[in-house]
Amino acid sequence: MSDRTAEVRLWDEMYSGAEHYWSGEANTALVEQVADLPPGRVLDLGCGEGGDALWFAGRGWQVTAVDLSPVVLGRARARCAEAGLDGRIDWREVDLAVDFPAGEFDLVSAQFLHSWGELPRERVLRRAAEAVAPGGTLLVEGHCGWPEWEGNPHPEVHFPTPQEVVDSLRLADGRWEVQVCAEHERVQAAPDGTEITRIDSTVKVRRLR
Repeated sequence: MSDRTAEVRLWDEMYSGAEHYWSGEANTALVEQVADLPPGRVLDLGCGEGGDALWFAGRGWQVTAVDLSPVVLGRARARCAEAGLDGRIDWREVDLAVDFPAGEFDLVSAQFLHSWGELPRERVLRRAAEAVAPGGTLLVEGHCGWPEWEGNPHPEVHFPTPQEVVDSLRLADGRWEVQVCAEHERVQAAPDGTEITRIDSTVKVRRLR
């Protein structure tokens, strides 16, 4: 089994273990950051069960939603059909470690693009910036550490600060505006049902030309 096949299998097995793994709703931070943008073309990287993609489509965006897991894409397509949004979302099976969707987009959204396996995250995010059309936006949400209930299972894993994310994008001078580069708190339910507070990060940059 190749490393990439093993990565796909890892995510397929995770999603197969529960009927619904995520809430099904759009990420709160994403809604806060993009609700005032006019609908256009959006690329949703690592779309998972499709909560963000469905939110975009319901507000008039033309969505390209990608994930490497056939299992979760099947679940997302089913939710899309149930919502009557077929035709507004192009669901694509893409392993971002080896490929990237062609085209330019008014918004590229990377929500919690972390992986337990191998993912060249910085390279993927730089490619995401390249896919932003002039006047468009790149929004990157990330975790700043492991959740309390997991402790620190992989001490070698580094969660970048917002400024480290901006620096890693290698944005050309005079062509980008950094609109948000900050940490924020988010309340999340733990597996036992209790609510805990996590620290996440937001990076929002706009391409000027």
